[in-house]
Amino acid sequence: MVTRKISIIPRAPVARILMRAGAKRVSADATDAFADVIQEITENIAVQAAKVSRHAGRKTVNEEDIKIAVKQ
Repeated sequence: MVTRKISIIPRAPVARILMRAGAKRVSADATDAFADVIQEITENIAVQAAKVSRHAGRKTVNEEDIKIAVKQ
């Protein structure tokens, strides 16, 4: 029996992203792996954006914080 890890990011949208990129078919393992990568990247951006917001003396993360975090 294969136990799947619960992801924050739903599998269906992840599969659609891969298919829009040109994949004809996407396996469940590929979808899970891609979702893990997306989640790791977005969590890193979120941490950086929160740091930028705190550095600016704010509690609220705004659009500019995200843009700055992505560039780092």
